Amino acid sequence: MIEIKDLLLNFKNILISEGGRKEEICRIISEEIKTEIKTEDIKIKNNTIFLNIKPIYKNEFLIKKERIFSKLKEVLGKKAPANFR
Repeated sequence: MIEIKDLLLNFKNILISEGGRKEEICRIISEEIKTEIKTEDIKIKNNTIFLNIKPIYKNEFLIKKERIFSKLKEVLGKKAPANFR
């Protein structure tokens, strides 16, 4: 028997708004690079993430890029950004 939570997971990606998407991206990046990033520091355009943070944090992001994009794909599904600049 299929549980309701399993059925609702299919619709999770549909329900995430642009603001919610940005918050999830901010949360995942902050967890991985272990520093607080504000949602104002993140811009998403044409499925690309633009970060307005210090270069030392960008380097940390680049080191952990594979893991970050993997988590983004897991959480956001098809709405996950594919590139970074």
